[in-house]
Amino acid sequence: MVFRNYSDEFRTEAVELYRSRPGVSIAQVAEDLGVDDETMRRWVRADQQRRGEIPAGPVAAAAGLPPVAGAVEEENAALRRRVRELEEERDILRKAAKYFAGGDALVNRFQFVADHQARFGVKRLCQVLQIARSSFYYWRATAGHRAAREAADAALATRIRAVQARHDGTYGAPRITAELQDGGLAVNRKKVARVMRAHRIAGLRLRRRVQTTITDPAAVKAPDLISRDFTAPAINQRYVGDITYLPIGEGGFLYLATVIDLHSRRLAGWAIADHMRTGLVIDALHAARRTRSSLDGAIFHSDHGAQYTSRDFATACADAGVRQSMAKIGSSADNALAESFNATFKRETLQGRNAFTDVREARLASFRWLHRYNTVRRHSRLGHQSPINYENNTLATPATLAPAA
Repeated sequence: MVFRNYSDEFRTEAVELYRSRPGVSIAQVAEDLGVDDETMRRWVRADQQRRGEIPAGPVAAAAGLPPVAGAVEEENAALRRRVRELEEERDILRKAAKYFAGGDALVNRFQFVADHQARFGVKRLCQVLQIARSSFYYWRATAGHRAAREAADAALATRIRAVQARHDGTYGAPRITAELQDGGLAVNRKKVARVMRAHRIAGLRLRRRVQTTITDPAAVKAPDLISRDFTAPAINQRYVGDITYLPIGEGGFLYLATVIDLHSRRLAGWAIADHMRTGLVIDALHAARRTRSSLDGAIFHSDHGAQYTSRDFATACADAGVRQSMAKIGSSADNALAESFNATFKRETLQGRNAFTDVREARLASFRWLHRYNTVRRHSRLGHQSPINYENNTLATPATLAPAA
């Protein structure tokens, strides 16, 4: 097609020709005059706007369309754009769904933008996902720092798992932190806890308690000399004790009696038997007496179980020079330290199981844990030292535990 420069007179006459022939299309007039269709439409549109027949509009004015046709075409174009935007938004959200399955939702959104920016553009993706572009660009700029932190966290998680393995998976963040610090690693508890959460590392939780205290209403009671003050100014002055059960297979039990020093939290004596008779708690008291050489003048605090209120146990305490102390009936808080020890013992030896396989396993697991409690296991009350290390470091006492009968 040959393009020409049309004079103003030619354009005016062409429009007048179109207006003089109602029902004839712009295309037909343009064909008659040898003018391009779009050019003819622009001329007609400009004349209609000059006459005030239609308002000025970018789409209609550019195309030179009649009043009604231009408005409809403009509306259709806007609708088509909106449909394309909605389809694109749906496509983006479908692709983004798998990024939001877990973890940090904001980080996942940033990662999605980074992975799909070449196709959709950062501006459009941030708009659909409702995040600030500045935040995305900051996240991208700090990628190297995050990678280094993730690598450091992974290395720390490896060391945490090693500590957990050495302690049968029982340690939580405070004890793991103390272990790592003793190994020369400068790390705080909050960081250890964060890495444990991120890598799904957790210590054992408390199990449900079962009552083992059976009171004798007719027995003679001793006064409460502790009053919930589970401390002592020095070793071998105040002790607490209790009985707990060890479930065996299908319904069987062993029973553990303990004697714990309130100053160092050391398990000074213990005994295991297949019964809860008075001899069990007497054996534990004798074991503590062998550990300390003498218990003369010490206080021993217990609940009102029939074993502790018996005449035989009172005689054993008198022979050892021990003064008995007893909690209120039905108040576990009055002997909370011994109760807490029992809960920890069962939680860490049973490892989530309902029972030990057999008597041999129960005895060996108990033997191992009870000795490790004194020599290895860190205690928060002692600045995350083991009881015997605490005694050695502060009192220079022998680090031994006499086996119970």
